[in-house]
Amino acid sequence: MKHRLKQEHVGFLAVFVGAGCIGLAPIWVRLSELGPVSTAFHRLLLALPMLWLWAAWDTQPNKREEKNKPAGTSTKWFAITGFLFALDMAFWHEALHHTTVANATLLTNAAPIFVTIAARFLFNERITRWFIGGMILTMLGAVLLTGASLSISREQLYGDFIAILAAFFYGAYMLSLKHIRVTVRTAPLMARSAVYSTIALGVFALILGEQIFPSTIHGWLVLFALAMTGQVLGQGLIAYGFAHLPASISALSLLFQPLVAAIAAWAVLHESMSSMQMFGGVIILSGIFLAKRSGRVT
Repeated sequence: MKHRLKQEHVGFLAVFVGAGCIGLAPIWVRLSELGPVSTAFHRLLLALPMLWLWAAWDTQPNKREEKNKPAGTSTKWFAITGFLFALDMAFWHEALHHTTVANATLLTNAAPIFVTIAARFLFNERITRWFIGGMILTMLGAVLLTGASLSISREQLYGDFIAILAAFFYGAYMLSLKHIRVTVRTAPLMARSAVYSTIALGVFALILGEQIFPSTIHGWLVLFALAMTGQVLGQGLIAYGFAHLPASISALSLLFQPLVAAIAAWAVLHESMSSMQMFGGVIILSGIFLAKRSGRVT
């Protein structure tokens, strides 16, 4: 029992830190010389060597027998997971170029709604009143956080709609991740699914006619930073944490992203951040911890 609780705490910390790393991703996307889909393509492409090195290093004999055999339809699920992540990245990066960082991050993080509902039916996860209360509190905090910039205007409507589509695919990605992570270790899962994501994003970028490679060293450095923080650390920690937490609690913890994104956008991109938004950040954290502490699902 103590071992299980320790694993849950480590898993929650991994998801929490991973969400913080991903919260910095919008800044790198905005600073990129390339179009949104090409930027997403390099996010995966540049991360591949590190992910495969991690997979090669992660060869603990006592765990390989237990978790190195993919669930029945291995190739299919790696492809599905990678393709869903590619769609999420394509839509989210597109949204960041048409609406504020706060808007895009908040709307994309509507994913917990999709995940919580789906997890109830797919994984038989029982959702308690405490968890629902924590989710409502967290969503309220996210609205407060982006209150000053959240506006449905003609200029931003397209970006907001695209962000909602990204949320749908991100939720589907997390559910697929939860399914396959039960029988596959984090490193091989991230490495193999990233191959499919990279291929899909490369095809999308070519179809859209975007510039594929940056023309300056600064452009390459931005892409490398995005790959390391957003993909290797961010998604890697989240994938690890998902093995030790219910999908709904893991997804809710990802709402830490708007807090990090809003602070980073204020500091780097000079997007305004009011005292109400700061208060919203506190509410987000309160909701996450309420759901974790009292919102157990079985």
